[in-house]
Amino acid sequence: MLEHFFQCPYCWELISMVLDASVAHQVYVEDCEVCCNPIEVGPRFEEAVLVGFEALGLEQ
Repeated sequence: MLEHFFQCPYCWELISMVLDASVAHQVYVEDCEVCCNPIEVGPRFEEAVLVGFEALGLEQ
């Protein structure tokens, strides 16, 4: 597990998320812990090292 910090695409607050490095490429939706808006999260790992991360707002 890896804690990763990033800015929410809605409220721009710095938030953290614990990522599971056991899966190389993931896409899932998590709510922002500050503003509660849904964020599509897409971490990418190579040999359990974070090599890419996207946090996108979902169009409503």
